Amino acid sequence: MVSEDELVHAIRKVLSGDAPGVVVGVGDDAAVVELGEGQAVLTVDTMVEEVHWDPSITTPHELGHKAVTVNVSDIAAMGGSPRFGLVSLAIARETPPAWVMEVYGGMREAAETYGVALIGGDTVRADRTVLTVALTGRVPTGRAVTRGGARLGEAIVVTGALGAAAGALALSKAGPELKRSLGTDWERSLMEALQQPVALVGEGEALASAGATAMIDVSDGLALDLSRICEMSEVGALVRLEDIPVAPELRELAGVIEVDPLELALHGGEDYQLLATMPAGAFEDARSALDDRFGTTLTVIGEVTHSGLELERPDGSREPLAPSGWDHFA
Repeated sequence: MVSEDELVHAIRKVLSGDAPGVVVGVGDDAAVVELGEGQAVLTVDTMVEEVHWDPSITTPHELGHKAVTVNVSDIAAMGGSPRFGLVSLAIARETPPAWVMEVYGGMREAAETYGVALIGGDTVRADRTVLTVALTGRVPTGRAVTRGGARLGEAIVVTGALGAAAGALALSKAGPELKRSLGTDWERSLMEALQQPVALVGEGEALASAGATAMIDVSDGLALDLSRICEMSEVGALVRLEDIPVAPELRELAGVIEVDPLELALHGGEDYQLLATMPAGAFEDARSALDDRFGTTLTVIGEVTHSGLELERPDGSREPLAPSGWDHFA
């Protein structure tokens, strides 16, 4: 069994390297950084074994990569760019050191992808593994896009397609014989969406520049996260069912197990797409910018209303849209 100092020394090697703005990095009592101009954006996210990830389907590298990525996504949803990260890892007693190093390898890879410097943290023993990442980012002064800026009549837009991660989770819960029989491109695409999400930093900055008035990343489900924008903005929303961009792989999945692709897209969560409101006249410029610069689609799925959360079906009928999704306390 390695000591804490030996493990920290190994982690320092994984995270070693100079990064812009870092004055004192890993290894001291605290890190020292230069924040530069603009305003700081701060976020933290905790992942608990058997609650936020399943060890039977998630590799330690994937866990580390995702732990950084989901925090970067929160900063992207503010229209900001990530800068520095701190990591706290509580390790179950039976966890081998090699597993820990794989987690940090995944975090380092994600950090390099998004231009983040991981500059310190803590390691402790615990009854189960718990991984917490805190990030700081930067946004131009007065330009942060919050959940509270949506206005009546604005368009509700979302990037990419929805439901793939929830589809992967449903597939992972299928019987072992079914899982062993699958190895198709669509099945691998679903699992990648769950295990290797992408934070849309450039897209978030582009939406902010294009005039987004409110924004959130879709981590807990479209309906639930939209309800959070509505609550903070004191408005309502009308969502058109036929306009929701459903991940195409879900149609294949529905032929194998009993799932409703639209239900997964509305309530599944862990998509990490960006959901925003903006003046209707700004949509085309925003759509073109995302397509030209990032190859990312942008879709209008509804509009901001006075109150309530409603779903409009293709025949024009309307019904309440339940603000349900992933509940961390359920």
